[in-house]
Amino acid sequence: MVEKNLIKMYEQSFRDNREMSAVTDYFTGETYSYYGFAKEIAKLHIMFDEAGIKPKDKIALVGRNTPRWCVVYIATMTYGAVIVPILQDFTPTDIQHIVNHSESRLLFLTDSYWDGLDEDQMPNVEAVMSLTDYHVLFERGGDKMTKCINQMTENYRKRYPRGFTADDIKYADVPNDQLILLNYTSGTTGYSKGVMLTVNNLTANVMHITVMSDHTNMLYFHKGGRTLSFLPLAHAFGCAVDFLAPLAVGGHITLLGRIPAPKILLAAIQKVQPEVICAVPVLLEKIYRKQIIPLLEKGPLSIAMKLPLVNEVVFAQIKKKLLDSFGGNLRIFVLGGAPVNKETEAFLQKIHFPFTIGYGMTECGPLISVTPVPRDFKLTSCGMYLKNFLDVRIDSTDPQNVAGEILVRGENVMMGYYKNEEATAAALDSEGWLHTGDMGTIDVDGTLYIRGRCKTMILTGSGQNIYPEEIEDKLNNMPLVLESLVLENDGKLYGLVVPDFETCEREGIDRATLEATMQENLKVLNTQIAAYERLVSISIYPSEFEKTPKKSIKRYLYNVSTLGIK
Repeated sequence: MVEKNLIKMYEQSFRDNREMSAVTDYFTGETYSYYGFAKEIAKLHIMFDEAGIKPKDKIALVGRNTPRWCVVYIATMTYGAVIVPILQDFTPTDIQHIVNHSESRLLFLTDSYWDGLDEDQMPNVEAVMSLTDYHVLFERGGDKMTKCINQMTENYRKRYPRGFTADDIKYADVPNDQLILLNYTSGTTGYSKGVMLTVNNLTANVMHITVMSDHTNMLYFHKGGRTLSFLPLAHAFGCAVDFLAPLAVGGHITLLGRIPAPKILLAAIQKVQPEVICAVPVLLEKIYRKQIIPLLEKGPLSIAMKLPLVNEVVFAQIKKKLLDSFGGNLRIFVLGGAPVNKETEAFLQKIHFPFTIGYGMTECGPLISVTPVPRDFKLTSCGMYLKNFLDVRIDSTDPQNVAGEILVRGENVMMGYYKNEEATAAALDSEGWLHTGDMGTIDVDGTLYIRGRCKTMILTGSGQNIYPEEIEDKLNNMPLVLESLVLENDGKLYGLVVPDFETCEREGIDRATLEATMQENLKVLNTQIAAYERLVSISIYPSEFEKTPKKSIKRYLYNVSTLGIK
């Protein structure tokens, strides 16, 4: 266990930074100071208490990133209850499944999500509250919660008759080994994995992030430091780096709600001028392809690049252009959540752009490795593992040269998967090593290199985890589908289907009708899954897929390029 406790860190931060701005909604301008944030938490604590919510109870949360989303998240943890953040890309069916699987008693959400949900499909939820102003959207069996919300201000004044002071910022004593966060890696029935993270897991992550600094010993995250948050806070990467860490040291977080169009994002960066930007690689890759490559291939810069000694001047100009486009105050750009294009990575290092690449997974809350000082970052790596908090080893006879599965053990590693002993046993061995499912090598200094994946998981350019079995499970239940594979190529997903030829022959279904049925299946499937999981097409395969003795499909035999799938 680490010495510090995240709940107590927030208690101290809210007291010490009470006059500072904590969170701001970029579009509405709504802002909470640390004092105002603490007051909102106090009101929710009173409401939880009046409603009979107990420590360790589960509270679900889904919606766009807003100040009230943040308040509910921290209020739940500091009360000693368990927060269950749900990605806003999940379908209504998936949201309902997570709420049920997690046994959440309360659900807070953005109003627009309520229209797609069915309270009868969430029988254990006692009340659903709006993130607009906490009004009750649904309550089961009476009006207890409605009264609690209506009387919130009155009860708050009774609890603090002389006003709310810094001394009143005092939170539950939640031990470091207690479950505090259930983070679901998927929503679909049969594949749900609720990652159980403790106070200790999150504390270790925040401790590492908040002491990250450059060679001048200047902290990247500090009191008054500006953070622009545009990654989904329900995702482990965005939550830890853009939210939990800055809040622990008095940083000011500006929320963009969700990942916006590039033009809006760059305008927001110009306005906020953050010192640290955390993003998935696709953002930098788009800028490289659309803004930098044209400069190098055409015009004066392309000519200057060919002249000896002049190209360094060109590199300096491009670096300045990039830094200016990111607000002019940037000290480090942290990339994570997906592989980085190697050409982009090499060029950024060539111009000395201050970037680094990290590696992690929800099961570690999420950090496993990151090199905090850009000049120390090694190309094609994913940084140095967190030696103060973790042990890492490669399951290989020659860890430096021969790839093996990356195994992790230590302070960041989860308790296991909620109500899923089989999956927990498969991920955590008897010695406490987490089997990441990623293949890699490691340098003597602890720098990790991802060499491939031994899982079937597909990682999108925007950092989303896609589990093809989930999509296949839905597809296999559709008309005339015998079995299927979901394949990825160049960031796009394709379906490969073996039709039920026996049924086609029996019912006299011709090829044209079969293909029309698959097109209809494609339309229906894409309404049942998240936007980032949608398939481009479904192609017909003429015979059953080859299988192992255990009847598992030999996935490696099927490739979009070789099959000519479009």
